[in-house]
Amino acid sequence: MSRARRLLLPAALLVAIVTVEGGCGSSSEPAADTPTPMATKRRAEQALKGAPAPLAELHAQGGTLIDGGAEAFEARVAKLRGHPVVVNKWASWCPPCRAEFPFFQKQAIKRGREVAFVGVDSQDNDADAAEFLAEYPVPFPSYKDPDLKIAAAMKAVGAFPSTVFYDERGEIVHLKQGGYATERELAADIERYAR
Repeated sequence: MSRARRLLLPAALLVAIVTVEGGCGSSSEPAADTPTPMATKRRAEQALKGAPAPLAELHAQGGTLIDGGAEAFEARVAKLRGHPVVVNKWASWCPPCRAEFPFFQKQAIKRGREVAFVGVDSQDNDADAAEFLAEYPVPFPSYKDPDLKIAAAMKAVGAFPSTVFYDERGEIVHLKQGGYATERELAADIERYAR
């Protein structure tokens, strides 16, 4: 056995031990600064207590997928008149959607007593969408939109993700196509358009 090979063998063994012992970053436990889905749900329930009835209805349906298509979605937006509405079009298969979803989760908990948040799950399958929502619990429902009819009603067919802002009268005031790079950018748009 060559000297180089003898030196590589212990190094390879050490890497194997570290990988097995350390889990190579694939621990099933969340990072210390990442709250568990259950902790997030409890925090949302606490933060959103006492919300006005139309918003409390949304919170009660948090993390669910709703049927009914564009008609049900538009009826919901109409029922939310008097409150600004932020609608996030997403899909579980969309990496930019996944990247920005925690921002919506946090902002919906922070602002959900004054601003309505609604999701639209487009061109997705129910099983993957439900698994995604279990991973990222949000205090609002998402409407199923397999055929992009809701996205068309919001004028948001083109990009994944897209975010549509409705004012208190139920009128679309802004469409953001593409994902938010930071929570701060989302918060700034909420402050600017969700009035």
